[in-house]
Amino acid sequence: MYWTIGMILMVLWGLGLTAGSTEGYWVHLFLLFALLAFVVGVVSRGRRTALS
Repeated sequence: MYWTIGMILMVLWGLGLTAGSTEGYWVHLFLLFALLAFVVGVVSRGRRTALS
């Protein structure tokens, strides 16, 4: 689930950068949230593997 959210946010970030009309730094929030989703996905997967 986190990987899917991360990929969607990465695509939105890329589209926001290539659209040409960026309204400031808000587009980079997609990248930040995508990286956060990837990190949470990796940590939760590692925790699930270690416990089972």
